Amino acid sequence: MASGNPDIVGAIAKVKSNTDSGVFNAVQLAGIDALDHCDDFTASMVEIYRKRREKVLAVLRDLGWRYEAPKGTFYLWAPTPDGYSSAGFCDFLLEKCAVVAAPGAAYGVNGEGYIRLSLTVNEVRLDEALRRMKQQLPQFAFTR
Repeated sequence: MASGNPDIVGAIAKVKSNTDSGVFNAVQLAGIDALDHCDDFTASMVEIYRKRREKVLAVLRDLGWRYEAPKGTFYLWAPTPDGYSSAGFCDFLLEKCAVVAAPGAAYGVNGEGYIRLSLTVNEVRLDEALRRMKQQLPQFAFTR
């Protein structure tokens, strides 16, 4: 409760409504504008990640991977080749190709046997990583 000079009480009410009663109006208005005008941006981002995913999948297939990758993510979860744990294969990629991947086991017990490859790097870095993998990695065997 506040009483007093209407200008001061009005300022108190404005501050109070933005600190404990709701999201700051400018943030709400920016969110509305973003949602109203995001279709073109979203479509362009989906296309960027689709192209990157297909580029990585082509290299993985050349190296022996045969699996259907998800279509709605900016990471690829790829099974590890026979004889490798997720951490072991990530170490192998780093040592042999200077390419970083995340071991699936870092994301829980069900992640063991998989690596996570990011599609969020720019085209130049992605192309370089794929070039290294094509040059340095053998064909791999997979039983699952």
